[in-house]
Amino acid sequence: MKYLFAIILLIGFIFTPAFAQETKNPSLVDVSFEIPAEEFNTIVRDTQIIPLDDIHVISWQVDIDNNLIYANPNGTAVIRLYDQQGSGQLIEIGMGPQPNNKFWVAVITEETGYIIVHRDLVRGWYPETKLIISYTDKAGLTVNNGARIVVTNLDISPFAIDSYSVHGMESSTDPPAVNSGSMIVDILSGDPSKNIFAYFPFYMAVGVGIIVAALFLTKKRT
Repeated sequence: MKYLFAIILLIGFIFTPAFAQETKNPSLVDVSFEIPAEEFNTIVRDTQIIPLDDIHVISWQVDIDNNLIYANPNGTAVIRLYDQQGSGQLIEIGMGPQPNNKFWVAVITEETGYIIVHRDLVRGWYPETKLIISYTDKAGLTVNNGARIVVTNLDISPFAIDSYSVHGMESSTDPPAVNSGSMIVDILSGDPSKNIFAYFPFYMAVGVGIIVAALFLTKKRT
């Protein structure tokens, strides 16, 4: 048994290079797009839903970099992420202008309809950092406003992003919400179980179990 630790280390050295060659998760989808300022100068009724090239399922993260210059103190920039199921489910992120930086997170689900799950009227988001919206089938929805987590493990499962829309005006008679700049959106998604490293502890446990059993049987016979 005194050689067990050395054998375990040897297994690690043998398997690690093989795993290192297969670090890329084949299910990984990474997309980035820029939304110009004029897209936000519309009301929600007239908004256009833009389909994405890929559907983002199981586990995803959306980073939002808001570089918009607002045109009036009542203007907002709202982005909605839509579920692929056609059930009407969506996630809404709203950001107001400086200096207050109003911020809210809302969802529409089959059970609750439209509900605001978080709202800050002052210092709700931070222009110098990115908003992070993350989701997994098991953990639910989490939102970070750039400084702290404001929504944690909200159960909206299942939710797979297949499209988005933006708007910023409450009424067609309102002045433009923004006048320049853009919003940059990055979406990263994938199935963590398709990453070969997810099974590494299992393989190690099996390997160690076989070694321990072999050493035990050898010792018993001697």
